Amino acid sequence: MAHILIADDDEIAAQIASEALIDAGHACGWVTSGEDAWAFLHHRQPDVMLLDQIMPGMSGLTLLRKIRLSETLYDLPVIMFTTKTGAPDEEQAIFAGAQDYIRKPFDPHSLNYRIHRLIQKRGWRHRHKDLQTHLAESSGDERSPNSAVRRAV
Repeated sequence: MAHILIADDDEIAAQIASEALIDAGHACGWVTSGEDAWAFLHHRQPDVMLLDQIMPGMSGLTLLRKIRLSETLYDLPVIMFTTKTGAPDEEQAIFAGAQDYIRKPFDPHSLNYRIHRLIQKRGWRHRHKDLQTHLAESSGDERSPNSAVRRAV
Protein backbone atom coordinates (compact mmCIF):
# COMPACT_ATOMS: atom_id res chain seq x y z
CA MET A 1 0.00 0.00 0.00
CA ALA A 2 1.26 3.45 -0.93
CA HIS A 3 0.24 6.86 0.35
CA ILE A 4 -0.63 8.97 -2.67
CA LEU A 5 -1.32 12.69 -2.90
CA ILE A 6 -3.22 14.08 -5.87
CA ALA A 7 -2.86 17.79 -6.60
CA ASP A 8 -5.52 18.71 -9.15
CA ASP A 9 -7.95 21.60 -9.43
CA ASP A 10 -10.38 19.30 -11.31
CA GLU A 11 -12.12 17.71 -8.33
CA ILE A 12 -14.01 15.19 -10.48
CA ALA A 13 -10.79 13.82 -12.01
CA ALA A 14 -9.14 13.80 -8.58
CA GLN A 15 -12.07 11.92 -7.06
CA ILE A 16 -12.14 9.32 -9.84
CA ALA A 17 -8.38 8.77 -9.57
CA SER A 18 -8.59 8.64 -5.78
CA GLU A 19 -11.37 6.02 -5.88
CA ALA A 20 -9.42 3.88 -8.38
CA LEU A 21 -6.30 4.03 -6.20
CA ILE A 22 -8.21 3.31 -2.98
CA ASP A 23 -9.90 0.33 -4.68
CA ALA A 24 -6.40 -0.95 -5.47
CA GLY A 25 -5.47 -0.77 -1.78
CA HIS A 26 -3.69 2.58 -1.58
CA ALA A 27 -4.31 5.44 0.84
CA CYS A 28 -5.16 8.51 -1.19
CA GLY A 29 -6.22 12.10 -0.78
CA TRP A 30 -6.20 15.26 -2.83
CA VAL A 31 -5.74 18.99 -2.72
CA THR A 32 -6.91 21.49 -5.33
CA SER A 33 -3.98 23.90 -5.62
CA GLY A 34 -0.23 23.94 -5.86
CA GLU A 35 -0.02 26.04 -2.72
CA ASP A 36 -2.08 23.53 -0.73
CA ALA A 37 0.05 20.67 -2.07
CA TRP A 38 3.27 22.48 -1.05
CA ALA A 39 1.90 23.03 2.47
CA PHE A 40 0.74 19.41 2.72
CA LEU A 41 4.14 18.09 1.61
CA HIS A 42 5.77 19.84 4.57
CA HIS A 43 3.27 18.24 6.92
CA ARG A 44 3.34 14.71 5.53
CA GLN A 45 5.31 13.21 2.67
CA PRO A 46 3.40 10.78 0.45
CA ASP A 47 5.02 7.87 -1.37
CA VAL A 48 3.87 9.18 -4.76
CA MET A 49 2.31 12.39 -6.01
CA LEU A 50 -0.02 12.82 -8.99
CA LEU A 51 0.34 16.43 -10.10
CA ASP A 52 -1.82 18.38 -12.52
CA GLN A 53 0.31 20.47 -14.84
CA ILE A 54 -2.13 23.38 -15.12
CA MET A 55 -3.63 24.79 -11.92
CA PRO A 56 -4.55 28.34 -10.97
CA GLY A 57 -1.94 30.04 -8.82
CA MET A 58 1.14 27.84 -8.58
CA SER A 59 1.26 25.59 -11.62
CA GLY A 60 2.19 21.94 -11.41
CA LEU A 61 5.49 22.61 -13.18
CA THR A 62 6.37 25.35 -10.71
CA LEU A 63 5.54 23.04 -7.81
CA LEU A 64 7.56 20.22 -9.36
CA ARG A 65 10.59 22.50 -9.67
CA LYS A 66 10.21 23.54 -6.01
CA ILE A 67 10.03 19.88 -5.00
CA ARG A 68 13.19 19.03 -6.94
CA LEU A 69 15.05 21.94 -5.29
CA SER A 70 13.91 20.98 -1.78
CA GLU A 71 16.43 19.24 0.50
CA THR A 72 13.70 17.07 2.01
CA LEU A 73 11.41 16.46 -0.99
CA TYR A 74 13.86 16.25 -3.91
CA ASP A 75 13.35 12.50 -4.42
CA LEU A 76 9.54 12.39 -4.14
CA PRO A 77 8.18 10.37 -7.09
CA VAL A 78 5.91 12.62 -9.15
CA ILE A 79 3.64 11.64 -12.02
CA MET A 80 2.24 14.49 -14.09
CA PHE A 81 -1.50 14.01 -14.36
CA THR A 82 -2.87 16.42 -16.93
CA THR A 83 -5.06 17.25 -19.89
CA LYS A 84 -2.09 18.66 -21.79
CA THR A 85 -1.48 16.29 -24.68
CA GLY A 86 1.41 17.72 -26.67
CA ALA A 87 4.82 16.09 -26.80
CA PRO A 88 6.53 19.38 -25.80
CA ASP A 89 4.39 19.50 -22.64
CA GLU A 90 5.39 15.96 -21.72
CA GLU A 91 9.06 16.68 -22.43
CA GLN A 92 8.89 19.80 -20.27
CA ALA A 93 7.41 17.82 -17.38
CA ILE A 94 9.98 15.04 -17.65
CA PHE A 95 12.80 17.60 -17.90
CA ALA A 96 11.47 19.31 -14.76
CA GLY A 97 11.71 15.99 -12.90
CA ALA A 98 8.48 14.03 -13.37
CA GLN A 99 8.96 10.26 -13.45
CA ASP A 100 5.91 9.67 -15.65
CA TYR A 101 3.16 11.50 -17.53
CA ILE A 102 -0.49 10.43 -17.55
CA ARG A 103 -2.98 12.17 -19.81
CA LYS A 104 -6.57 12.75 -18.76
CA PRO A 105 -9.00 11.22 -19.36
CA PHE A 106 -7.21 8.18 -18.02
CA ASP A 107 -7.81 4.47 -17.69
CA PRO A 108 -7.98 3.46 -13.99
CA HIS A 109 -6.19 0.16 -14.67
CA SER A 110 -3.36 1.96 -16.43
CA LEU A 111 -3.12 4.48 -13.57
CA ASN A 112 -2.82 1.68 -11.02
CA TYR A 113 -0.25 -0.16 -13.15
CA ARG A 114 1.91 2.93 -13.50
CA ILE A 115 1.71 3.70 -9.78
CA HIS A 116 2.64 0.08 -9.03
CA ARG A 117 5.54 0.19 -11.49
CA LEU A 118 6.88 3.43 -9.98
CA ILE A 119 6.67 2.03 -6.45
CA GLN A 120 8.47 -1.16 -7.52
CA LYS A 121 11.27 0.81 -9.17
CA ARG A 122 11.73 2.81 -6.01
CA GLY A 123 11.32 -0.13 -3.63
CA TRP A 124 15.00 -0.78 -3.02
CA ARG A 125 15.74 2.83 -2.04
CA HIS A 126 15.25 4.40 1.35
CA ARG A 127 12.28 6.72 1.34
CA HIS A 128 12.75 10.48 1.57
CA LYS A 129 16.34 10.64 2.69
CA ASP A 130 17.31 14.27 3.15
CA LEU A 131 19.75 15.59 0.57
CA GLN A 132 22.65 16.16 2.98
CA THR A 133 22.49 12.56 4.22
CA HIS A 134 22.19 11.23 0.68
CA LEU A 135 25.20 13.24 -0.50
CA ALA A 136 27.26 12.23 2.53
CA GLU A 137 26.47 8.54 2.06
CA SER A 138 27.09 8.71 -1.69
CA SER A 139 30.49 10.29 -1.19
CA GLY A 140 31.58 7.86 1.54
CA ASP A 141 31.74 10.67 4.09
CA GLU A 142 32.92 9.30 7.44
CA ARG A 143 30.32 11.44 9.23
CA SER A 144 27.49 9.60 7.53
CA PRO A 145 25.61 7.36 9.98
CA ASN A 146 25.66 4.44 7.52
CA SER A 147 29.28 4.74 6.40
CA ALA A 148 30.49 2.40 9.17
CA VAL A 149 27.94 -0.19 8.12
CA ARG A 150 29.14 -0.02 4.50
CA ARG A 151 32.79 -0.34 5.53
CA ALA A 152 32.03 -3.34 7.74
CA VAL A 153 30.23 -5.22 4.98
